[in-house]
Amino acid sequence: MPTRSTTAARATTPFAAFNGRRRGGAPAPDATPLWTRLAGKECETVRDDRFFMQKALELAREALAAEEFPVGCVLVGGGAVLADGRRRGTAQPAPNELDHAEMVALRRLVETAADRDRPPLAAYCTMEPCLMCYAALLLNGVGRIVYAYEDAMGGGTSCDLRSLPPLYRHSAAVIVPGVLRQESLELFRSFFAAPANRYWHNSLLADYTLRQP
Repeated sequence: MPTRSTTAARATTPFAAFNGRRRGGAPAPDATPLWTRLAGKECETVRDDRFFMQKALELAREALAAEEFPVGCVLVGGGAVLADGRRRGTAQPAPNELDHAEMVALRRLVETAADRDRPPLAAYCTMEPCLMCYAALLLNGVGRIVYAYEDAMGGGTSCDLRSLPPLYRHSAAVIVPGVLRQESLELFRSFFAAPANRYWHNSLLADYTLRQP
């Protein structure tokens, strides 16, 4: 799965295999070639990403069933879901731009987990976070952001943090796009194809989504 980082270039991967012995002749705990073990870790990460994205998609389906914009978000730490949320406030006559899925999940995280108890965090979002949510995720210590469907109109993860003030410039997050993209796309296609759903109706995002294969 392609990734990008908002900080410096990623480290190069060593391709030399261990020879099965430690310095001094003691046997190494694992003589498996390093690249094989790295590949195994990568496969495990891909499985985890798909698993947690499915959780986010379940929330997005709940949102769609409630005629809300189908975005779900789960915040994961230590291999477990710590908080989650889905988009709210888009089905009403005057939609609000505060109750995004990521913001709902972050509020729940703050309510349920003290800072000192938090492991490293990852966010799984069915749509690329907007600038507001991207900044909020960074400021709350989320170091890995995985999303399914790109927001062609308002996605914020391509923002160059190096051009921003120090509070954001020194933040770091690995971005992983396109995990279960097709499943998420189908939800947005269903939303925009329904005449009753007026949120972002006839927008660039709606047009982009309905033209996707």
